[in-house]
Amino acid sequence: MVLGVVQALTEFLPISSSAHLRIVGELIGSSDPGAAFTAITQIGTEAAVVLYFRRTIRDIVVDWWKALRGDDGSGLAARFGAHRENARMAWYIALGSIPIVVLGLLLRDWIESSLRNLWITATMLAVFGLLLGWADKTGAHQRTLDALTPRRALTFGLAQSMALIPGVSRSGGTITAGLLMGFTRKAAAEYAFLLAIPAVMGSGFFQLFRSLGDNPPPGAPSGFETLLATAIAFVVGYVVIMGLLKFISTHSYLVFVVYRVVLAIVVVVLLMTGVLTAQGGVMVV
Repeated sequence: MVLGVVQALTEFLPISSSAHLRIVGELIGSSDPGAAFTAITQIGTEAAVVLYFRRTIRDIVVDWWKALRGDDGSGLAARFGAHRENARMAWYIALGSIPIVVLGLLLRDWIESSLRNLWITATMLAVFGLLLGWADKTGAHQRTLDALTPRRALTFGLAQSMALIPGVSRSGGTITAGLLMGFTRKAAAEYAFLLAIPAVMGSGFFQLFRSLGDNPPPGAPSGFETLLATAIAFVVGYVVIMGLLKFISTHSYLVFVVYRVVLAIVVVVLLMTGVLTAQGGVMVV
């Protein structure tokens, strides 16, 4: 239940849910819950995204299908959404999803093992936190989502793929890229949510089917516990989406930058004092 709440609170904020699950899992005596648990519980938070953006997603899918079947003309440009902004958005989401799919498959073994080292996590929390702050301060904050192009969509996707490393943050990386390209805070956040749906759902269900019938690793949550955490992540995640979009409409990302840097320092201290171990496990003190 604790990990489900942690997943929901941190998935959409630019502070890295995978890092928090990695850290909190050890601190509550459950060891590293693992990449599979992280990916599966993200199904819950992404289901919250689908519910929140249901009308937007419906319009994107409907317009994409209409353009694809030739309602606006039989030419290639028309089928790729030349006359429908929502149809273009569908293709941009597909294009932006390619980097994380390719890198996720190529680096799968590292993602599930060495990249979960807490020294790496602490470094990523600090570095990408400062990068987010710099992007928020220097970005033009002018472009809306109708300014998307294939190149910008791919840039968003490359930034999202950095979140394969715990500590980077899927939303944080994507939002940072959007701010650097001149998008408004709200536009960057909304696109980060939409872009994450195919990647997170795909990763979650891949890990879910892969783990069916297998016993979880020692210290990892059981199937029932993972299901419980996923359900909690869905409910709490829906509330967090509403709060974040309202918050960033009138505030900067400074509070998240400070939080990331402070958390990185705390993790380093806990590692140096032996409370946490870099590759998993927790010392009872």
